Amino acid sequence: MEGMSGPHVIRGSVSLPEAELVWRFSRSSGPGGQHVNTTDTAVELRFDLARTEALPEVWKQRALERLAGRLSDGVVTVRASEHRSQWRNRETAAVRLAALLAEATAPPPRPRRPTRIPRGINERRLREKKQRSDTKRGRSARGWD
Repeated sequence: MEGMSGPHVIRGSVSLPEAELVWRFSRSSGPGGQHVNTTDTAVELRFDLARTEALPEVWKQRALERLAGRLSDGVVTVRASEHRSQWRNRETAAVRLAALLAEATAPPPRPRRPTRIPRGINERRLREKKQRSDTKRGRSARGWD
């Protein structure tokens, strides 16, 4: 396990404990020549979101709701197989998982407060509308006796 880049930080002080990450390796499709048939370069990283203690409860609930479609039994799975080296695929998978959880635990956006249109602006608009309609009415052939 040496060489892994630090703990997988999601946001600030919260990081995923290595013990709760389940790695699986398998053969990868794609580039690699003869090497590809003998090495397990594809990486699958699983994280049990439903049972983890590493996330604050609020975040956990938020993530479970938002990732509902991606979870199987409360476990979130990330795959990486684009690199030829298992080590780089591991890095990619870890970064992906961290990004996914960071996004899923972000606080909901603040509700939009509608702005009030100042009365003057509305009145000016109606005044201009009336003027324009008078101008156009004046163009018709009526009233040229």
